[in-house]
Amino acid sequence: MEVYKNRIFLSPPHMSGNEMKYVQEAFQTNWIAPLGPNVDAFEKELASYVGVNDAVAVSSGTAAIHLALSLLGVGKGDTVFCSTLTFVASANPILYQGAEPVFIDSEPDTWNMSPKALQRALQDAFVNGKLPKAVIVVNLYGQSAKMDEIVSLCDMYEVPVVEDAAESLGSYYKGKPSGTFGVIGIFSFNGNKIITTSGGGMLVTNDKNLAEKARFLATQARDQAVHYQHSQKGFNYRLSNILAGIGRGQLEVLEDRVQARREIFNRYYNDLNVVSGVEFMPELAETMSNRWLTAVLINEHKAGINANEIIKALAKENIEARPVWKPLHLQPLFHDCKYFLHSETDVAAALFDRGVCLPSGSNLTPEDQNRIISCIKLLTNEVLVKGG
Repeated sequence: MEVYKNRIFLSPPHMSGNEMKYVQEAFQTNWIAPLGPNVDAFEKELASYVGVNDAVAVSSGTAAIHLALSLLGVGKGDTVFCSTLTFVASANPILYQGAEPVFIDSEPDTWNMSPKALQRALQDAFVNGKLPKAVIVVNLYGQSAKMDEIVSLCDMYEVPVVEDAAESLGSYYKGKPSGTFGVIGIFSFNGNKIITTSGGGMLVTNDKNLAEKARFLATQARDQAVHYQHSQKGFNYRLSNILAGIGRGQLEVLEDRVQARREIFNRYYNDLNVVSGVEFMPELAETMSNRWLTAVLINEHKAGINANEIIKALAKENIEARPVWKPLHLQPLFHDCKYFLHSETDVAAALFDRGVCLPSGSNLTPEDQNRIISCIKLLTNEVLVKGG
């Protein structure tokens, strides 16, 4: 293959140019420290966009999850159920609180938390007299989980849902924005997300009281006093006014970014879906994924190559592709944790074994995407087309 000089990244930042207006305002008014007008406005604008009562801008999505668990009273000796097929940031805050994670398998329709596995886990916890303090449901790569079934199960046992929508801002489930189904939702604005503040996150909720408590805890839990007084443990989690300015500019183009990523997915699908051994992450009926990352499964027997070999071959062509998240129940950090399967087979482990995330940035050019597609076609047994 021809060696290309330019690097194709998995999901690089995509600036609009509007961000500088808000950043310059911060400099001109000397609102450089955390908090300020951009933070206030970013919270209001994001809350309005997803249709919730309040939003709290923080330093990362991980911080938002940590605050959520703190607000829900998670502590030492408690358990928290969590999707297994996700980045470690979804579960680390459980450990921060001294609690124990219990992992729930994926299901094939969304690759997200299996309602069947969740039901068994909740029944087991109920019988043993130790229901979880919360359930963290992750929307993988922009695809919403089966929220109706999951929320219904959790309501039956009176267990609050934290919706980890770090990857799904701009997605919809049955006409309702992602991140708004749980008692608390969280978003991430890391540099690789669909919109970015460089580093940052947001906690969203319809409970104004919870939002105010989150602001309090995220600002070192400082009591109302002239002097510095603290009655409980707090965190330094508030977002910078400068970074919030970047977020405001990014939020203005969110719908354009979603459209671009969906178009990128469609181009991949149109060119690669006919190749034997290549299957695409599904989109559940009555949902719309932001397609943050285009993820495919590789059937080695049909494609003549496995997922890891494709990733390594693309790397040689200066193209960044990644495996699907390694399930948390397979991570050394969590080797002693309980895990509930979807069925007789480990769905999440199978997805990890076969999954590849392809470059999906909203600024990916058609020329670069064609280069990726051509590489994959050369790597697979292209002559064995589906239905052929």
